[in-house]
Amino acid sequence: MIKNDYHHGNLKEEFLNIAFNFILSNDIDKLTLKILSDETGTSRSAIYRHFKSKDALIEEMIEKGFEQFDNITSPILKDKEKSLVDRFYLTTKAYINWAKVNPSLYRLLFGKKYSHIREEIMSIQDENCSGFSGLKLAIEEGQAQGIIKKDDSYKQAIIIWASIHGLSSLIIDDFLDIQEIHEELYSDMFKSLLAGIISNKVKIISTIPFVNNILKLKEN
Repeated sequence: MIKNDYHHGNLKEEFLNIAFNFILSNDIDKLTLKILSDETGTSRSAIYRHFKSKDALIEEMIEKGFEQFDNITSPILKDKEKSLVDRFYLTTKAYINWAKVNPSLYRLLFGKKYSHIREEIMSIQDENCSGFSGLKLAIEEGQAQGIIKKDDSYKQAIIIWASIHGLSSLIIDDFLDIQEIHEELYSDMFKSLLAGIISNKVKIISTIPFVNNILKLKEN
């Protein structure tokens, strides 16, 4: 095989692009360093200069994967031109949609199998964990405005995240044919989340009809 003439500085990025493209339609367990070698026409030694093992590749994918994930969710949470409840609704929808499009990557980021690698490089208590810290900060913003009930913001964020993660996992694993009713389940889940955290002390109006209807029902 004729080896491709990749510039050294671009080769690592090329390997990562191939790995991410591969897991769009394949399980992460099927990804091997040989696949990267075959796709680029480079030698195994070229791969080992960048990734000494599959775990090293996985570590890099986890870091890049969370960057992708945060780029989807964090900007919505931080967009203060939208009301807080609208930001929660749009963020949770974006979260679930991203998981549906990237099931293998989602399992890699949040699953148990590679948790030992994930836990070595990040923690949800780290301020740099922008997705979770963004949710926590949004909750604290809502508490300061009297929109969200006063409570431990860390625990509130965990409860919200656990709900979204649980539904996302059920959807991507097609648990009990849940795909057929996942929109209805999402609506019910969001209603329950709002009921649990929204304060009754402040009148809130949403620009999203579905969310506004929930808020009106809560007032009655």
